[in-house]
Amino acid sequence: MVHSHTDGHVPHGHAHGPHNYGRAFAIGIFLNTAFVAIETVYGIQSHSLALLSDAGHNLSDVLALLLAWVAGVLASRKPSHRFTYGLRSSTILAALINACVLLVVMGGIGWEAIQRFSHPVMVNSSTVMAVAAVGVVINTATALLFMAGRHHDLNIRGAFLHMAADAAISLGVVLTGWGMLATGWLWLDPLVSLVLVAVIVAGTWSLLRESAGLALHAVPAGIEPAAIRTYLTNLPGVDEVHDLHIWGMSTTESALTVHLVMPGGYPGDVFLAQITRELHDRFHIEHPTLQVEIGDPQYPCALAPDHVV
Repeated sequence: MVHSHTDGHVPHGHAHGPHNYGRAFAIGIFLNTAFVAIETVYGIQSHSLALLSDAGHNLSDVLALLLAWVAGVLASRKPSHRFTYGLRSSTILAALINACVLLVVMGGIGWEAIQRFSHPVMVNSSTVMAVAAVGVVINTATALLFMAGRHHDLNIRGAFLHMAADAAISLGVVLTGWGMLATGWLWLDPLVSLVLVAVIVAGTWSLLRESAGLALHAVPAGIEPAAIRTYLTNLPGVDEVHDLHIWGMSTTESALTVHLVMPGGYPGDVFLAQITRELHDRFHIEHPTLQVEIGDPQYPCALAPDHVV
């Protein structure tokens, strides 16, 4: 077996993990925790389900930021005899946990909103508008902390988009308070709560699907296995490609294993180094492992059929 790894040979586009954003995570967690407390207190005092639903969402954001930070730190730990890949998959578990918790929280808020249609509660619209306006400022400021790193790290990009969406949701709560103040329609509060729940669940569902896929070793989004197989098959000296597997080592790194049937024998380190670089630059594969076989019919590879794993 010939093993080829990009570390030290090819510059990594994902070298700046979440652990390099420790200060940004700390500030974001502090600001959002303080805002959750403010929203909870004033949401109870003003009887605003919109504020309480946003508080629940922001609480999940605090958990999301905390888990992403911790997972990033764990992902940077060196491999051990027990964990030979290190703890890179911590980022996948963090994303999966965040999605599950958020869906549960939104389910509870949605049920309470439905109940309020038949039992409306007077809401202090002025308080709702003031508190939600603070949320617009805090969520926008938190999103700006992650703006610079959103292009080269999926976790940072997720944090940025999440907080930017929260700023928009808080703005929606401000408009709800204004609408109730102008019209006196109490049903606007549970209605907007259900809209917020629907928007959040829609975004969370894709996160749940993608993180669950990565946990089950699905091919990461943005990587096309057929294109990689075609590239490998067309390499000079390669007669056959089999046992091709691609999976996510983390939310930012992908691995690949494959058997290359090359009747001419081992092609040399230079050839394999070129393949490694191409897999990284063209297909974003950070950790390829290549096994070269000559295709001797007396010793066929037991993993040659595609349906065998």
